[in-house]
Parts: sequence; structure tokens; C-alpha cells
Amino acid sequence: MSSEQQSIKPTEKQQILQMFNLLPDVLFWIKDIHSQIEYANTVYLEQVGVKNLEQALGKTDYDFFPPHIAKQFITDDKKVMDGELITDRVELNSDQKGNIAWFLTSKRPIFDEQGNITGSYGITRHLEKNSQVLSDVQAINAPVNFIKENFKSDIKIQQLADVAHLSVSALERRFKKYLMKTPKQFINQTRLEHARRLLVETQLPISEVAYQSGFIEHSYFSKQFRLLFDEQPSEVRNQNQSMNMKV
Repeated sequence: MSSEQQSIKPTEKQQILQMFNLLPDVLFWIKDIHSQIEYANTVYLEQVGVKNLEQALGKTDYDFFPPHIAKQFITDDKKVMDGELITDRVELNSDQKGNIAWFLTSKRPIFDEQGNITGSYGITRHLEKNSQVLSDVQAINAPVNFIKENFKSDIKIQQLADVAHLSVSALERRFKKYLMKTPKQFINQTRLEHARRLLVETQLPISEVAYQSGFIEHSYFSKQFRLLFDEQPSEVRNQNQSMNMKV
């Protein structure tokens, strides 16, 4: 291969990446090993509110999203680079207007020629733009919305079944099919995600964070928090305080 042919390679790579700008409903990004943006398509840039790629290069999710959401994205990146694959995970998150919306996310690690992991890449799709997937997910929309609005209270599974006009067994089957977790697990995750947000964005005592997130027993809250996020509530609070001091 001539030197002239070799010089074409970067341009060819750029052309392939630019193909992702032709997918109007897909966010696509590439990050380095430190979760800093190396590339992002037009839809991603619009989502985070920047005008061009240059404004996003070298930035992390902390530059674009609320701290509790950014922390989850970067935690995901680390898990992916440790070998955990994320494939078509259905999740609730905020859209451009701050409204809660359904998304479908997949992430993978990036390897160099020696097989070393050098970063990660991923795609996220708005489910409301995907009619087939959305119609499936809408089967549990009512109980999910009920949980989002009432997670601080003592929610009974029968309540959710009644809201969905299903039997308890049918409700649990649908949650497992579309969210890959039981209703109880989804309730717990919703409470814990709210608790993490309070830990990052407020100075409330951890016991009060637990209470405002629907947990009565502090020890149970700490145990469940550790199981989901692989760290204690106090560690999240201390890390956030350290970051604020550096800023």
C-alpha cells in the first residue's frame, strides 16, 4: 500500500463515523478510558446542548448532565471497560426538555490492536420514535408512572396490578420481559436513584435522604444502596464534597 493510500485512512474513518449523523433518532458517542468525549454524532450534541463537536471534545458527562445522572453514566462506562456488556437496556431518563422518557441503550468497550481496552462507545435510542418497542413498553407504562409518582409511600404489588388492569402474576411477567426486573426491584431502584440524587445535590443528613426516598430502616437503605451502586451512601456524599472543594 502506497503512502498516498495510507493517508486516506483517517478520512475514511471520519466518513464512517459521520454515517451516524444520518440516524435521526440515535445518540452515538465514543469516549476514552477517562470517559472523555472523543466523538459524538449530531443528535448527541443536540441532546447535550452544544453546537458542534469541538465544544464536546474532552468533556465528560459531568459537563452536560446533573451530577447523579452523570455519575451513573460514568459508572456504566467503567463497568463496560471491565467487561460488562450493556445491550438494549430499557431505561427511564430525561429528554431534551427535562421530561421523563423511555430510552434503549447499548454500550461496548473499544480495543486497540494489542487487545487493550482504550475506551468505550455506545448508542441510545428514544423509544417514542420506535413504535414497535414503545408499544411493548406501554404495556407497563401505567404501573411505572404510578411508581415514579408514589415511590416514597408503601406501594403494594396488588396496587400496581390494579393500575395496570392485570393479575399480579401477569404484571410481574411483563416487568421481567420489558425491564428485566420485578416490580419490587423497580420500586427499589427508583427509590435508590432518588436517594443518590439527594446525596449529590443536597446536604440533607443521610438518614433524612433515606426517609425521603421511601426507606424506613437506615441499615436496609445502606445495604440496598451498596448492592445497586457498589458503594455506601456516605462514600457518594464524601466524593461529591471532595469534587466541590476542588472546583
